[in-house]
Amino acid sequence: MRAPHAAEVLGDPPRGKATSAILRARPTAHPRQGESIRVFGNTQGLKAHQVRQLERLYRRRLPAERLVTQELARELAGLTAETGRRVGVLVDRRGQVEHVMVGDARVIELPDWGRMRAGRGRLRGLRLLHTHLGDEPLTADDLTDLALLRLDATVAISTDEDGLPGLAYTAALRAANDAGDPIEHFEPVPPARLDLDFPAWIREREEDIARAASTRAVGEGERAVLVSVTQGRRNEDEREMQVAELRELARAAGVEVVDEVTQHRARIDPKTVVGAGKLQDLVVRALWNDADLVIFDQNLSPTQARNLGERLELRVIDRTQLILDIFAQRASSRDGKLQVELAQLRYRTPRLAQRDSSLSRLAGGIGGRGPGETKLEVDRRRVRDRIARLERELKQLRRGREGRRKRRDRQGLPVLSIVGYTNAGKSTLLRALTRSEVVVKDEMFATLDPASRRLRFPHERDVIITDTVGFIRDLPQDLVEAFRATLEELRDADLFLHVVDAATPDCERRIEAVRKVLSDIGLADTPEVLVFNQTDRLPPGVGEAIAQRHDGVAVSALRGEGLAELLERVAKQLWREDIPALRRRRLSALTAGGRQQ
Repeated sequence: MRAPHAAEVLGDPPRGKATSAILRARPTAHPRQGESIRVFGNTQGLKAHQVRQLERLYRRRLPAERLVTQELARELAGLTAETGRRVGVLVDRRGQVEHVMVGDARVIELPDWGRMRAGRGRLRGLRLLHTHLGDEPLTADDLTDLALLRLDATVAISTDEDGLPGLAYTAALRAANDAGDPIEHFEPVPPARLDLDFPAWIREREEDIARAASTRAVGEGERAVLVSVTQGRRNEDEREMQVAELRELARAAGVEVVDEVTQHRARIDPKTVVGAGKLQDLVVRALWNDADLVIFDQNLSPTQARNLGERLELRVIDRTQLILDIFAQRASSRDGKLQVELAQLRYRTPRLAQRDSSLSRLAGGIGGRGPGETKLEVDRRRVRDRIARLERELKQLRRGREGRRKRRDRQGLPVLSIVGYTNAGKSTLLRALTRSEVVVKDEMFATLDPASRRLRFPHERDVIITDTVGFIRDLPQDLVEAFRATLEELRDADLFLHVVDAATPDCERRIEAVRKVLSDIGLADTPEVLVFNQTDRLPPGVGEAIAQRHDGVAVSALRGEGLAELLERVAKQLWREDIPALRRRRLSALTAGGRQQ
């Protein structure tokens, strides 16, 4: 796949702001007749002797041990004062000038090398020496160029009114460390005082970077940078809880989180979600941490996903895609696999239209007739056909489940369904109540396929107790639609055991998130018992106080505490006088639905 042109990586910047060199890189200006201009960038309007002065920079050769010399700095500053434009050179490790660039008063332009990245754990072997008009330090754009192109170093030489070099501002990449800043800044000094032993300095620095990169174990999972952008009136605690939840989702998907980026904006950017400055920062962080993908907490539109992917040169996914991937890993039954595939196809279908326009159908008429369907149209048709087939298969499986539910209802057994936020301990509660083997993991969406067990109460009274898939805030609509057949199993329930993680600081928000999903599928009227689980993770008495405040029951399914009180509350609810009438009405509705089909 072709690496994007440098100008495609981060897009056009806002007017009136400093522009990164790589953002505006473009081919050399057309040479005059009989001439071959070897200067990159904005040569339009330069006089012939100025162009020749720039081209003579190629003859410059720095001593191998020097990062920059006073003579070269003086020549660059003089050209800047004469032309009113920034001037720069890219120098290799032998001291040879490889490229000469000229920009304008605000930006310098670098050549496009095709591939933007150097090898993992290595620097590019080129250093950027360029001028700034006035005493201006390194800009954010300079630092982005340094990280994105993995330059050995970047030096910005200030220019005074007389065209003489002032201070040299220097920065270089360094190995990953706990400081959190991938770029090291050096004290600004005149160019003549940059007297470090460059070969030894760069060799040691590159060895440190390579050593840090080599610590990545073979077979290690994908590395991701998490991004969460909030808007409106959300406090810091709410934002942190959102990031923590995204972090848990990434862990459940087997992804290693290497960095987190957050931003609070008055309005989400319609093109890239984050602002231009934060996007540049994200580019640096992703490259420095050797990330494989970037995960956004917000659901991305097809256009936003495409723009971000082009500008970051990495795979970009959103929260919905992450959850779909987790579901795909967890699905084991035929129902689950079909529902996950259906949700994935529904999610991806609108994104097929965001591909290159060259894949569109050729126009009809003279000169416009083509070979028929293009690759994009074939993909769309296949996706539509597959979705229709999956919907037919799921409809057949749904009829089978309805038949089983009718037979179960005729036996008169009450149905108890365990619902709740993901990773609240629902499967642990089912195992504790029924003493059966149920898969239990401390991760989100560990249970995807429903599990049913029989639970015996005193006086030879039995109930069917069912564990269901966990809910989550802003549950993707594609998942709700695809799993509607499975969620309809909850319609059988005479009572919900709404399990809540009592130890989480946002249990009220999670309670409301679960109730919203139940309301969306028409089950808001089903009675519930709030079960505040994992009280063993709280100080004594705290879990009980929380449960009492919400008229619930405090339990520790892991330790078996509070289960007797829970069963007593459930028995009172299940065998109250109006339950048989409710069950008869449900069976009548199921029978009527079967006749209509």
